[in-house]
Amino acid sequence: MRDRLTRLLGNRGEKTAARYLRRQGFKILARQYVNRIGEIDLIAIEEESLVFVEVKTRRSLSAGSPHEAIDHRKQQKLTRTALAYLKYHRLLEQSYRFDVVSIYWPYGLKQPEITHYRNAFSPSGFGQMY
Repeated sequence: MRDRLTRLLGNRGEKTAARYLRRQGFKILARQYVNRIGEIDLIAIEEESLVFVEVKTRRSLSAGSPHEAIDHRKQQKLTRTALAYLKYHRLLEQSYRFDVVSIYWPYGLKQPEITHYRNAFSPSGFGQMY
């Protein structure tokens, strides 16, 4: 039951983040992109850059702010997943970055607190984006 509620909150957060980014001028290309390596919540274009977006949504700050959950291991997995996307779509020369949208949405609040971290981290791990 808890996993299901977490998934519902995550989906709601991703929809909210996509709406927020569109208002900021982003064009959303994909939502919940999955390949054999992992998942990327949102893939978007802003101006000339491809943007891989990780969305973290939480109801409470007891375990820290949502963006703090994106540790080095998660960054490595996102890097590998993004690299596979770029290779598959023949976009290795495309400029890109990794953004994070942190959503704090306590119970009873109609509108969440949204924080957008542009260029939140650099590619990491083996098989970097070179």
